[in-house]
Amino acid sequence: MIDPVFAKHQLILIMREWYMNPQGQIPAYEWNFSDVNPPVHAWAALNIYKIEKNLTGAGDIDFLKRVFMKLSINFTWWVNRKDRNDNNLFEGGFLGLDNIGVINRNDCPKGYFMEQADGTSWMAMFALNMMEIALEIAQYDPTFEDIVTKYYEHYVLIAESLNEAALWDEADGFFYDVLNGPDGRKTYLKVRSAVGLTVLFAVGNINQADVDALPDLSKRIAWFRAYRERRGKYLPYISANDQQGILITLIGKDKLVRILEKLLDEEEFLSPGGIRALSKCHESNPVYLEEGGKIFSVNYEPGESETDMFGGNSNWRGPVWMPMNYMLIKSLEKYHRFYGDSLKVEFPTGSGNYINLNEVARELSNRVISNFEKDELGNRPIHTDHAAFYARPENKDLILFYEYLHGDNGRGLGATHQAGWTAVIAELINEERWEWD
Repeated sequence: MIDPVFAKHQLILIMREWYMNPQGQIPAYEWNFSDVNPPVHAWAALNIYKIEKNLTGAGDIDFLKRVFMKLSINFTWWVNRKDRNDNNLFEGGFLGLDNIGVINRNDCPKGYFMEQADGTSWMAMFALNMMEIALEIAQYDPTFEDIVTKYYEHYVLIAESLNEAALWDEADGFFYDVLNGPDGRKTYLKVRSAVGLTVLFAVGNINQADVDALPDLSKRIAWFRAYRERRGKYLPYISANDQQGILITLIGKDKLVRILEKLLDEEEFLSPGGIRALSKCHESNPVYLEEGGKIFSVNYEPGESETDMFGGNSNWRGPVWMPMNYMLIKSLEKYHRFYGDSLKVEFPTGSGNYINLNEVARELSNRVISNFEKDELGNRPIHTDHAAFYARPENKDLILFYEYLHGDNGRGLGATHQAGWTAVIAELINEERWEWD
């Protein structure tokens, strides 16, 4: 938003040979290079490209090509290393979510392995983003037309696996991780968390004119769909109309509505300051699991972590985390771009107040912004623990970008200078065109 050129250089740096492994792995963090974080780099590259294009009127295709080549290597690394059974169901340890799971996802009991709803959803989003990048480049360089089809097909295969692998619990209307035991037994890890919300991120709005400009692409996609239809194979949720173009999603409208019922429930994910990473329902209903001779548990913890398990005090069991809230808001905007007023949901759930998904995105955005806004006494919720310090005239305009925020009151927690993601609040404020005090 502030400096797209600098942002491009930062992404290129991450993919240079002195940072990215020649085999395609991008290091996770300083204490464990071999772990993985969500593959959001293609999403970031596409958005930076669009920001600059909107500002200057011309997109940097050379930048897209440069990062696309390296991201293709990274995508292949994920496919080869994190798909244990070659079935497009991906693992990935914490995936940046630290202690969100009932068991340590980086260290399953011996003989067990996990099929992760979030790992699979992130990879579907990765494939879709790569398809969108290739489609944009192909408007200028037709040699990329083949690659659009490749990533489209891979997206279809991942979507098929996610929807047919029993990660969706029909009774609960939610996606869960599944733990596979050495005896072949599968166990739903029924923790209502951000893990099951990541399916909302793999959504794309495709311009019909961009597809029509590549006749060979249109033919191959049509053939691929007809081929799968003839054989009764899964097809992704793709809708199209003359006004809104093409919508590609991992889930249909019915599952979307059922997930949103929980997302927008104040007794579950919806807090005064945004979306919690873990449902508040687990405050009175902790989850217990006994496997491999051990007992595991998870319960709602809206503030600091109550245990040092799974890597310390970066707690995902209830607080509001800016990255997930931002991604949810952006995804809801994409759904609205297609559905418009034809899809309205209750906000909050049970209130009888029905609004469209763009209005939901605005409401969520305003709730997150409220954590940083002064109340009638001049205090900001994020500074609750240090209100006296920030009440001094010389400090009143200082704002810290906390790592995460309390799930019930918005109090700032964890690292205090997490400008890498919490500062994205500025972009939400910019979109809302607030007069900032």
